[in-house]
Amino acid sequence: VQLQASGGGLVQPGGSLRLSCAASGSIFSIDFMGWYRQAPGKQRELVAGITIGSSANFADSVKGRFTISRDNAKNTVSLQMNSLKPEDTAVYYCNVVARPSGNVPSLNFWGQGTQVTVSS
Repeated sequence: VQLQASGGGLVQPGGSLRLSCAASGSIFSIDFMGWYRQAPGKQRELVAGITIGSSANFADSVKGRFTISRDNAKNTVSLQMNSLKPEDTAVYYCNVVARPSGNVPSLNFWGQGTQVTVSS
């Protein structure tokens, strides 16, 4: 399973960005799709995730500002980030929990990371 993320960049405080991630390759099923982030000197943290049944969860720090959506037919997940703050600055990683084939357990896959910088 390969993950291709896009959409990072530099934005002013209060602005918006949209991150997208597409999963490709040998995919039997995808259980979970989400986004983590890691700021310098900090641990990687879950920002938002969504299950195959579209049940979503968010970090407290982004609730009300970020939304997540997935397209099960296209194996894509998107993170819409509004009202961005300087503390949202981090490298954002797409994460997918998927089964490459029907006879293996679910595995964790990571995208290459995309930088989001919120600064005036």
